[in-house]
Amino acid sequence: MIQLNNISKSYRTDTIETLALQHMNLSVPKGEFLSIMGPSGCGKSTLLNIMGLIDEPSEGTVVLAGREVTDYHGSQTARFRNEQLGFIFQSFHLINDLSVIDNVELPLLYRRVGGKERRELAREALAHVGLSNRATHFPNQLSGGQKQRVAIARAIVGKPNIILADEPTGNLDSHMGGEIMDILTRLNEQLGTTIVMVTHDERMAKRTHRLVRLSDGERVS
Repeated sequence: MIQLNNISKSYRTDTIETLALQHMNLSVPKGEFLSIMGPSGCGKSTLLNIMGLIDEPSEGTVVLAGREVTDYHGSQTARFRNEQLGFIFQSFHLINDLSVIDNVELPLLYRRVGGKERRELAREALAHVGLSNRATHFPNQLSGGQKQRVAIARAIVGKPNIILADEPTGNLDSHMGGEIMDILTRLNEQLGTTIVMVTHDERMAKRTHRLVRLSDGERVS
């Protein structure tokens, strides 16, 4: 489902060049739940951003869902991201002026899905995360754990093949973090969704199928 071939990424300024990733190779089969760990600044988020077509590699090729997407640009990138990928962020990124169900519907607006179908799919996604009774609430009326559930519902509403999660339990206590992991595990097992998760928490990483460790932009295990 994900194939990274000899990926390197460097950032340049007038005075310095920073190498964020060095010759990274990674293969993630369909239906795997993979976690990525490593110290701050080791390249974890850069790697996730390259998988998510948010950033481009300086070298190497990216294959997602059987398509080489390394040279995708503009609307082609946006369309592929919207149809194939779901994103979950540590800080939720919900829109406070929209209700929960309207936040969940957002990815479907870009697909031009009709209003009735959007609402049905959003309700289905909220049911998956146990928040059907919060559909008309607003983000400022929710706990941190509930906000993350809404973010997961938004990520899965378009039925993506791949979910990319950047520290999805990082802002939560251990109990709420465990509940979020329960939801992700259930999505992986019941829907067969491929999940790649960046985390600092060994306990959460141990609940996934496989752990990849990074250090100084390189894969060390």
